Amino acid sequence: MNFRARLPSGSIVYSKQQMKKILLAAGILLGALYSCTSEKQQEQEQKSKKVLFVIVDGIPYDVIDSVETPNLDKIISEGGIMKATMGGEKDGYSQTPTISAVGYNSVLTGVWANKHNVWGNSIKDPNYHYSTVFRLFKNQFPAGKTAIYSTWLDNRTKLVGDGLLQTGNLKIDEHFDGLELDTVNYPHDEERMYIHLIDEEVSKTAAKSIAENAPDLSWMYLEFTDDMSHRYGNSPQYVDAVKKADFQIGRVWDAIKEREAKFQEDWLIVITTDHGREDDGHGHGGQSDRERSIWIATNAKDLNSHFDEIGQTVDILPSIANFMELDIPKDKAMELDGTPFIGAVDASNFKAVKNENEISLTWNSLSNSGKGNVWISTTNNFKSGGKDSYELVGEIDLKKESYSFSPENMNSEFYKVVLETPSGYLNYWIFEE
Repeated sequence: MNFRARLPSGSIVYSKQQMKKILLAAGILLGALYSCTSEKQQEQEQKSKKVLFVIVDGIPYDVIDSVETPNLDKIISEGGIMKATMGGEKDGYSQTPTISAVGYNSVLTGVWANKHNVWGNSIKDPNYHYSTVFRLFKNQFPAGKTAIYSTWLDNRTKLVGDGLLQTGNLKIDEHFDGLELDTVNYPHDEERMYIHLIDEEVSKTAAKSIAENAPDLSWMYLEFTDDMSHRYGNSPQYVDAVKKADFQIGRVWDAIKEREAKFQEDWLIVITTDHGREDDGHGHGGQSDRERSIWIATNAKDLNSHFDEIGQTVDILPSIANFMELDIPKDKAMELDGTPFIGAVDASNFKAVKNENEISLTWNSLSNSGKGNVWISTTNNFKSGGKDSYELVGEIDLKKESYSFSPENMNSEFYKVVLETPSGYLNYWIFEE
């Protein structure tokens, strides 16, 4: 008996036996496709996640956008570049000096200077209660390997706090730094070419270490661009320094590509700068648009909608955390000032304003997630290592991008307001005048 139906003229009619064979073949094909997909997913899941972040000193966005940087372009072609700012909220409680060590620490901790307490290059009294990305990583993966390659010793010893009691005796597994103190092999010439020579050794060592040892989380810092800009301002010498830095970045990028080709490794590279410059290119430290102007370049594939906004220095830590699947404790996550540009994200640009007896909240909605929670505290015990007491204000609709409430029974001159979303937390502080 044939399997028949009312079909248009010229249609093919199959017998039951033929239909069985067709369905069997289709099932085998679908099974094979599912098997291939599963194998690819399993292969991706088995890859070791590795991160290198790079800080190249003192290059505003307009410079990196105009100078030929072929190696940086290769990285950007796999991910992208984000316009960003350094300096916290201008004229707000989180305003942060556009100074080098301050910028480095904002990258390392994901918070602004009002929290990490580094206000200048002297690094007098960092608040280590705000953990660096290295400490967060080591707390979750004690056997994981870390590395720092730097043309400035203080990055490891003071900012990261290598071996200090205040950081829980955090130990960086591999480091190459301190050559700026060696005046025999690197005589300190007025043109500061010795810094370029040190940058060369730092980048060569970083590339070799990545190729041979592949640390799980590493940081490379290069200084020469800042020196040339301080000395010559907007100049051919400065442009040449940027090109030299790009060549040095190319070394580590080549090492990363080699590792990915030979081993089951999934590498993230994030490259940024610590501050912009004054209009003439010489100085920095203030809050002009060009001094605040920075950029973030990456090879990341899982870039989210926040990457299309204007980002901030402090966005780097939560982005690395998402890539490495770091489980940041809730009390620490509620203090972070950045928004991740990698992975899931629901909101950004959160702000709170108090007028008389009402607090008004605004934010940018970045996903279709419907609900969030608002929390409030009048304490800042976290600053000294303690716990803050939060009260739930209520559930809110994230898509509405605004919400107002009265802080009943809270007579305070200080408020911490936290917006909890399905993907994380955003916070804002209020100081009563």
